[in-house]
Amino acid sequence: MEKKIKIGLFGFGCVGGGLYEVLNQSKLLNAEIVKICIKTKGKERSIDASNFTFDKNEILNNPEINTIVELIDDADAAYEIVTEAFRKGKNVVSANKKLIALHLEELIQLSQENNVSFLYEASSCASIPVIRNLEEYYNNDSLSKIEGICNGTTNYILTQQFAHGKSYEEVLAEATELGFAETDPTLDVDGFDSKFKLDILIAHTFGKIVEAEKLLNIGIRHIKNEDVTFGREKGLKIKLISRAEKIGDKVIGFVAPHFVPADHFAYNVENEYNCVAIQALFSDKQFFLGKGAGSYPTASAVLSDVSALQFDYSYEYKKFKSGRDLEFSNDFLARVYVGSRNKLTDQIEFENVEESFAGLEYNYKIGWVKFSSLAEIDFNKREDLFISFFSEDVKFENVNDESRVEALESAF
Repeated sequence: MEKKIKIGLFGFGCVGGGLYEVLNQSKLLNAEIVKICIKTKGKERSIDASNFTFDKNEILNNPEINTIVELIDDADAAYEIVTEAFRKGKNVVSANKKLIALHLEELIQLSQENNVSFLYEASSCASIPVIRNLEEYYNNDSLSKIEGICNGTTNYILTQQFAHGKSYEEVLAEATELGFAETDPTLDVDGFDSKFKLDILIAHTFGKIVEAEKLLNIGIRHIKNEDVTFGREKGLKIKLISRAEKIGDKVIGFVAPHFVPADHFAYNVENEYNCVAIQALFSDKQFFLGKGAGSYPTASAVLSDVSALQFDYSYEYKKFKSGRDLEFSNDFLARVYVGSRNKLTDQIEFENVEESFAGLEYNYKIGWVKFSSLAEIDFNKREDLFISFFSEDVKFENVNDESRVEALESAF
């Protein structure tokens, strides 16, 4: 039965402002924003001041409000708001990927204990409805792999570098001026944003909750023009890919730059667009494409969650029972490219080297390495090194276990 949604909104920035506009334009949704909690005083707003409060308790203690929409960028403050909302019997819609990745198991338990819904479609890929599809469409399918571009900022930077040959620093400055990148772009360009999103996707794909710190995230901060040129000469583009795979009773997952060929699903996904590819036993591979940043695309996902609450929708987490038996592993081999201007690629221990080049100003190596050894290096702090994976090349270390190798290869 459809019910009236009375919203207490936290945050009135890019997404919060976008939600206010799209909600007012929606003719099919029985919902209204009762009050908006903001942090900054004295800032000029696009709507009347009577809509706002600076006191979170004015919203949390309001019995008229049955739904909290949390759209702030502070994960710690969001944690306090969301957990208190659950305890007061209010449904929650959130776009805070860091909050959810760090506290998912606890938040699920608390929401269920208080018999309320917790929805967060906008946390993973903005406008792409991937979580709902993983929960509903792929409810009974056997999923083996999920991967994609989950960050619009880095994809914009990489697109511009490849298309125009500009340096990373030049394109980052342009992205910041256009509003695609924050003044401090660390979360985006070092892959943390993509990692939090991948963590959530792993939970809904395989039913496995992985501690975020166990997921390796390598960003694009130290990409050089020589790396882009290498890719162009080989017919490859560099994309920041989030990927996770299940082989037998093991799950692997990481975020890193990848060289992708022209026939790869992400090759022509450009600028601020995101994409997700899902590999399933019965439905084979399916592909989702949509804007991964911006006010309206993200607000549309939030609006979809709000709409679902009219009918008391909640995630069922059916995969979580079988997911408890899965083991997260870094014990596999990966084929990588490592480039450096300082001839320091010897600091990476290769199992075998397939190709190498030593020039006066730049050198690189391509070959197979143990992923577990890479996970011990903080590449985001290594200005001397740029590492990129190849899109299809990973395999288990235990090559004598033919069943695992065959299963992994067939998943591609």
